[in-house]
Amino acid sequence: MLRILIVCLGGVLGGAVNANDAITSSMIAPLAEKSLLLDITSIQQKKLVAVGERGHVLLSVDGNNWQQVSVPTQETLTSVFFINNLVGWAVGHNSTILKTTNGGNNWQLQHSNPSLQKPLLDIVFKDPFHGVAVGAYGQFLRTIDGGKTWLSEFHEEFLLEEDKAFLDELKVDDEEAYFDERESILPHFNRIISDGRTTYLVGEIGLIAKSNDLGLTWTKFDEIYRGSFFDLSRTHEGNLVVAGLRGHVFRSLKNGTPWQESKTDTTSLLNSIVLSDEGRIFILGNNGVILESHDDGHSFVLKMQPDGKSLIAGVWFNNRIVAVSDVGIKNIFMNSSGFNY
Repeated sequence: MLRILIVCLGGVLGGAVNANDAITSSMIAPLAEKSLLLDITSIQQKKLVAVGERGHVLLSVDGNNWQQVSVPTQETLTSVFFINNLVGWAVGHNSTILKTTNGGNNWQLQHSNPSLQKPLLDIVFKDPFHGVAVGAYGQFLRTIDGGKTWLSEFHEEFLLEEDKAFLDELKVDDEEAYFDERESILPHFNRIISDGRTTYLVGEIGLIAKSNDLGLTWTKFDEIYRGSFFDLSRTHEGNLVVAGLRGHVFRSLKNGTPWQESKTDTTSLLNSIVLSDEGRIFILGNNGVILESHDDGHSFVLKMQPDGKSLIAGVWFNNRIVAVSDVGIKNIFMNSSGFNY
């Protein structure tokens, strides 16, 4: 069985923020919905929650009108996830983790580690108690109590063979240097996705892996591309699609083996995969790129936003894509000639 090294963060179990520490709240900004936003999620198709720079958290019930809520941080927030219509979490820079229990109206700070200076990039829960957050340089945090405590895991199964040998030797010669080196030797974990039973992880250096125990142990897929991946999704027909650097999209009909590359006609970085209600697949990317597939990801048609702005994440909501970008919220509607905004 693969060995996981578990350590505690900070002076209390799980590195929870000291309740006596000063907490800086985000500032309500009139133009928050036009600021840099990095993730968006739909809560049961009834409410949207978007997060981004300076601790911005925005709520909407229609995708057009947005209300910013105050949260106890000004750190950039990178990802948001809801387990039901009330309970959700957001993660961000300096290992920040926020939790809400009332649908995003109010948030509490569960975890922060500014001394680490690493961002968390994604978070997922399988139920209201068991969840994991992942981020830069292999950062991996787990909770079994809804986020009251978070424990760090070092997943050495993602080490390159030469790096593993180097760490083993360093641990014998200089244990302090070993722990310092371990903080930056793993690849970035860009996205963690759960489709129910299976959890998937994608990241740097072509990393794609799956787990059937919420990331306690992982099975790596064979390498199909050395560049980074930024999203993975199971399609309506039950296949897998993964997207990443330089316009690379791969599709698997057998849960990860083999993978076949889909032609995209772009070299832009691809950020987010969006599934529509009627079976279409959209992939959002930098430089105004939107890819559309009508055949379960086998082929894509390249569309371009007129303004060329990068689309960072998106959801299908009320028969359109609601996306976040470096200029805030975008509503994207499909017509016969392309997209309307």
